[in-house]
Amino acid sequence: MKKAVLSIAILGIFFSANVSAQTETSGREKVYRATHTKVTELKHTKLKVNFDYQKEQMNGEEWLTAAPFFYPTNELTLDAKGMLIHEVALDINGKKSSLKYDYKDDVLKIILDKTYQKNQDYTVYIKYTSRPNEVKQQGSAAINDAKGLYFINAQGKDPDKPTQIWTQGETESSSAWFPTIDKSNQKTTQEIYMTVPDKYVTLSNGLLKDSQKEANNMRTDHWVMDKRHSTYLFFMGVGEYAIVKDKWRNIPVDYYIEKEYEPYAKQIYGNTPEMIEFFSKKLGYDYPWAKYAQISGRDYVSGAMENTTATLHGSDILQKPGQLIDENTWEDTIAHELFHQWFGDLVTAESWSNLTVNESFANYSEYLWNEYKYGKDQADYHQMKDVNMYLTTPGNFEKNLVRFNYDSREDVFDLVTYQKGGGILHMLRNYLGDDAFFAGMNDYLKSNEYQNAEAHQLRLSFEKVSGKDLNWFFNQWYFGSGNPKINYLSTFEPVKKQVAVTINQTQGQMFEFPLAIDVYDNGKPKRYNVWVTAEAKNTFNFDVSKSPDLVNINADGVLLADITDSKTPEQNLLQFTNSKEFKSRYTALTAIKDQVGKNPAATKLLAAALKDPYFRVRMKALELMDLTNPEQMKALGSEVEKLASNDPKTLVQASAIAALAKTKDKRYLPIFEKGINAVSNAVKGNSLGAVITIDPSRANALADKLDLEGASDDMLALLLPVVVKNKVTSQIANIAPIAAFYPFIKFQNPELGKSAEEGFNWIMTSDNLKATESITKLLSRAKGQMGDNPQVKMMISQMLKDGLNKKMDLLKQNPQNASSINKQIDAIHKTMEDFK
Repeated sequence: MKKAVLSIAILGIFFSANVSAQTETSGREKVYRATHTKVTELKHTKLKVNFDYQKEQMNGEEWLTAAPFFYPTNELTLDAKGMLIHEVALDINGKKSSLKYDYKDDVLKIILDKTYQKNQDYTVYIKYTSRPNEVKQQGSAAINDAKGLYFINAQGKDPDKPTQIWTQGETESSSAWFPTIDKSNQKTTQEIYMTVPDKYVTLSNGLLKDSQKEANNMRTDHWVMDKRHSTYLFFMGVGEYAIVKDKWRNIPVDYYIEKEYEPYAKQIYGNTPEMIEFFSKKLGYDYPWAKYAQISGRDYVSGAMENTTATLHGSDILQKPGQLIDENTWEDTIAHELFHQWFGDLVTAESWSNLTVNESFANYSEYLWNEYKYGKDQADYHQMKDVNMYLTTPGNFEKNLVRFNYDSREDVFDLVTYQKGGGILHMLRNYLGDDAFFAGMNDYLKSNEYQNAEAHQLRLSFEKVSGKDLNWFFNQWYFGSGNPKINYLSTFEPVKKQVAVTINQTQGQMFEFPLAIDVYDNGKPKRYNVWVTAEAKNTFNFDVSKSPDLVNINADGVLLADITDSKTPEQNLLQFTNSKEFKSRYTALTAIKDQVGKNPAATKLLAAALKDPYFRVRMKALELMDLTNPEQMKALGSEVEKLASNDPKTLVQASAIAALAKTKDKRYLPIFEKGINAVSNAVKGNSLGAVITIDPSRANALADKLDLEGASDDMLALLLPVVVKNKVTSQIANIAPIAAFYPFIKFQNPELGKSAEEGFNWIMTSDNLKATESITKLLSRAKGQMGDNPQVKMMISQMLKDGLNKKMDLLKQNPQNASSINKQIDAIHKTMEDFK
């Protein structure tokens, strides 16, 4: 699963600050989340289902074949959430005989006809009604709803939204749409007969074996999955989709896409076959399933989900050429979910405590794909962002990667399991070397295929291949918490002509790790690879000709650590111009932020960064500079103008246009006006902003050029003041993602927060149902990420109260629009109830 991340990153500071208290039991230390005890072994699940769109319910029949796992038993206990159970029977060759059962508290306990022994199969028939709106379990920060089966616009009342059905099983929600043992360590083959209106297509796990026309314009599709996989990975999707066909070798690769986006399907998904080939070769294990399909779902409750052979994406994957020419923002997620077909679906975590063997690998697959397709700088940039999210969000330092003491199983879907876990795998790869690392992954997959596994089995595979004992690594990084917090000191000894570099660890539990140190002697770096032991202080001596110009620790950027560093602008310039590794260059560039315009070395560094081969470095330099400064304009202006017109990356062009716009110089108007007609959303948006900055009177005339639907955070932040100040009504609903969170944005960016607040007030004093509902839905979605933080709840509640008062005043002024305004008032009321 790829978690959904709220639009405004600053919210993470508030939403993650509340660390759940741990449950105490029976005087022992902390609750221990043991792996589910297997009393029963599922063998095969056969379902026949049809849907009641008016009631938003599903009628189901199930034939469940199972056997005792080891000990004899005469009972079968199944999870079945929010259902009506109509009939339970033993099925012997099609002949049914009734069985006694008890159904309460979402558990269906069936008394079998006799005591069965291990490997003695039986088949139970269950007729039931799935009622997802009756399911009581709550969502979480990662998966904000947990009712398993979702009817989207089921009655077709919303003309702007398609009618869809999709399922979401992780963590334990498949039992909301079929009775099962809803635990990750239960695997079964499956087949599903889905009866739907003939105008809809269906998708499920495995292959479509048959499709039969039925009366009343209905159709029954029969999907068969002949390899075992976990019950939380079962999937159904129904809707009016175009199916764009692709393939990898002889394996079908299908893209189910809303028809409006069909022309762009290959731009969005088209790298999938190349990804399958790359991952198959890298792992030495070919893609293990009979097909691969991807589909998107409206109002999806997370980011994306790796249902076996049938990945479900949120609708943010739907992008048009203006977005795609800048960057396919969903490509990392496409890689992430695909990699799960090996790590998560082929071999599955035996418990949620061991989720790292699913999600850390999927996170790291994003690094592997970026490295292969776009180069190491792109991969390192992506991982730097991930690791920084972990390092800078409160509450993460105390959490083990393998976590047996969680409060809720949903809690492990966090920055530790994903972002930190990916960074840990990168360290392990660099320690073992590529050959051993990928051979270890191959051994893990082959040793545990179609089964379940845990972190210890992962360690054993890497040890088996490499011959190295890895307990030290797994004990501190998998079964421990935190990370090194480092400061360092260098001292030159002129008699010995040596520099002593002392590494200080300041956290409580000491770590041991390899560390790359670059020592700059006469302007040139020499790399030393040292071993830091688990002590508070380690000192290393290196030969030098004189006092070194610079010491750069963690020079390869591999170590996951908090490092306190202090370098002069001259040293940062030296580091930037002599480092091959992205992180050392980027760290040097960002370190001069407060020196720009004050120190010539900082300007020289910016000039060098503008010519860096990696586009994100060029973009960062453009962000840091201020061309209203005459010195910077003289040194950098002509190069920025070239980038604005000719850089091969549209995102760099857009950043250069934004840098030029700060000057408010009319001589750049031809560049800006040309950019207004660009395909790129980023170039177009920044050009519009630049023109309006110079000539605000043109805002309304240019309003039809704005396209903020699905715009990035950066784009919304850039154009929000323009839209709000000039009351560009056509964009009022599109500014909701920022307006909804204005109290929090103010903490990070007061100026932007002020515009966001003005946008919120504008929406609340306007009769615009779409904009108001957009705000309330965003806040409801965010609720799962807020935890029980009272400060956050208070701020949101006050904001909604103010909005409600404005809507009440609007109703008094516009009684003729009572129907629309009352709907908006109801939406705000409902959201306020969520925050009580």
